[in-house]
Amino acid sequence: MTAADASALPLPGRDGFAGAFYEACRSGELRFQRCSACGAWRHVPRALCAACGSPAFTWTPSSGRGRVFTYTIVTRAMHPGFAARVPYAPAVIELEEGVRILSEVVDCPVEELRIDLPVVVVFQEVAEGVTLPKFRRAVPAGAGREAGG
Repeated sequence: MTAADASALPLPGRDGFAGAFYEACRSGELRFQRCSACGAWRHVPRALCAACGSPAFTWTPSSGRGRVFTYTIVTRAMHPGFAARVPYAPAVIELEEGVRILSEVVDCPVEELRIDLPVVVVFQEVAEGVTLPKFRRAVPAGAGREAGG
């Protein structure tokens, strides 16, 4: 591994079911698997429904709206690719559909994060051909209405 490789951000695998998820993100859409048999939403993408075991599903658009379910503040990067970003806060976002996804709230200093903060999805290209769903506050600090959500 070279010094340049050591500081590169780790990127998600895009094979199999995950590939379809990240391809939708690349198109500016947040889509999750939804079971065709029982209607359950699921994430991380997988072959069988955890609720009923059916292999049938459709890629269904999400509203992109949710709330911060939980988060942690990282002050010491565990990977050199994140060293320049500390402190940062990986957050679990619970979407309106009930799906939870690990991501980041991008417009919010870590000291302003809170549980139940309303958020909406945005997309960031983090490497050539790799777009990740991130989130921003649904109601910017000091604003009295939802912005763009």
